[in-house]
Amino acid sequence: MSRPAFSARKYLRSGLKLPFCPGCGCYTVINCFLRAIYELGHDDLSGFVFCSGIGCAAWIPSPYFDADSVHTPHGRAIPVATGIKLARPELSVVVFGGDGDIAGIGCGHLIHAARRNADVTVIMVNNMVYGMTGGQVAPTTPLGARTTTTPMGSFERPLDVARVVAACGANYSARWTTAHREELVQAFKRALTGRGFRFVEVVSQCPTNFGRRIGKPDAKAMLDWFKEASVPLEEAERLEAEELRGRIIVGVFADRDEPGLLDRLKEAYGR
Repeated sequence: MSRPAFSARKYLRSGLKLPFCPGCGCYTVINCFLRAIYELGHDDLSGFVFCSGIGCAAWIPSPYFDADSVHTPHGRAIPVATGIKLARPELSVVVFGGDGDIAGIGCGHLIHAARRNADVTVIMVNNMVYGMTGGQVAPTTPLGARTTTTPMGSFERPLDVARVVAACGANYSARWTTAHREELVQAFKRALTGRGFRFVEVVSQCPTNFGRRIGKPDAKAMLDWFKEASVPLEEAERLEAEELRGRIIVGVFADRDEPGLLDRLKEAYGR
């Protein structure tokens, strides 16, 4: 007997309306993630626990996924997820958060979870601003981009989060945009089936609090920008820094299968 065709609604709680603005990239992230779940053969989310902090992307799993989930204080989803995984190692523990939540407020937790190779999956939706609170500058805001707190343009270089996570020792680290739907599905599948720390950065559109301030007022304009600006990692390594200014480097920054934190603890304690 063949499985029913994929439908995201199968994995969502009924009667709840998603809270995102029109054109928000979170819709694409949800669809691609749940498609990956479906393609991996999961008919429900009973084997998963989702953790999130504060921000637009933190609303992706909770309360909308038909699954167990934990909302944490701002920036604290990763240590909570690590604790859940240590207590219940049989569960797949997944963190959703935005760039402000994961790479700003929670950057220390991100770095040390990658260093420990903690056995959780982290999905960071990078809309390049603090979108939920009004569009303030974030650690991932492009140099020169206008935000509500940088009306003359950001004077700070953005944090290259996927590369930092890879350098810290994560088993898997990848970056794609919401214009790379198939690549996102495959990245989610790889992250969900590996061990150790697995990280997927999704560069996502925010027409409401970012796009309109940089001359890209709707989702189409931002997606067109992602397509034009994206450059594969392999090609980027052959380009000079000046040639990469304003580009979005996409691809897989790390893909290893080294022992994770759980493996090392089991080895030390014999169980």
